[in-house]
Amino acid sequence: MKNIIKIIYLQVLLLAIVSCGNSDAVGDSQIDTDPPILNDLDLWLRDNFVEPYNIEVQYKWNINETDIDRFLHPPFEQNVKPIAEALLKAWIEPYTALGGENFIKNIAPRQFTLSGGFNFNPNSPTITLGVAEAGSKITLFNVDYLDFSDVDIIKQPLKTVQHEYAHILNQTVPVDPIYGQINPENYNSNWFNRSDEEARELGYITAYASSQESEDFVEMVSEILTNSKEDYDAIVDGIASEQARAIIRFKESLVVEYYKENFNIDLYELQALTEAATLELIN
Repeated sequence: MKNIIKIIYLQVLLLAIVSCGNSDAVGDSQIDTDPPILNDLDLWLRDNFVEPYNIEVQYKWNINETDIDRFLHPPFEQNVKPIAEALLKAWIEPYTALGGENFIKNIAPRQFTLSGGFNFNPNSPTITLGVAEAGSKITLFNVDYLDFSDVDIIKQPLKTVQHEYAHILNQTVPVDPIYGQINPENYNSNWFNRSDEEARELGYITAYASSQESEDFVEMVSEILTNSKEDYDAIVDGIASEQARAIIRFKESLVVEYYKENFNIDLYELQALTEAATLELIN
């Protein structure tokens, strides 16, 4: 029996050697290695985002870049450049003006992914306007529904970017722990059951700010940077509770201090630049 097994093994081995020796030549690769053809929009994005800031703006469909459990779709091509210009004018250029030409180059998401439709959350009556992933990517939703004749609508994606970018800055330089000790008693995962007005009476600038400490800080940043100084002051001064007003003003002072001490940026100057740039975007 052992001799039979050895003979069979030798036959299989010889057959494998012959098969290898007589194998067909390797054919042409089925992988397309030709460089992609760039349209005018691609060239503009390359010239204004990729080359100067190493930021990719992805708008074409890529299933690996989206949540397959959500009903999402790529934006119409004609809606891409307007939001990209808004990011350039109202986010990149103001930070560059005050932080220096390398500020965005050194600290920024390396990719923006644009989605045309709304991102509805299945377990709450809310939609997600944008998400940041590990400080390297920001996804913006509902790009197809932006009206550039309405300043309030345009401020929505800009607020999302300012919010998510503040998260990225916090990942680079952590926030002073004292911030989370100011009024943690009303942080609540069911923040969406509060209105902004109700949250402000508790010492949070928005309802979402009352969800947790990290969101509290970046919501303060995004509210300041998407409102004029006058409009922001009107929001805070309109709060009935004197204690709540004092809490928000104290939080504001910590945010201003954070920007100045860590990045040498005057937040109020940045606010003025972003407001002026936003108004210039309106058709």
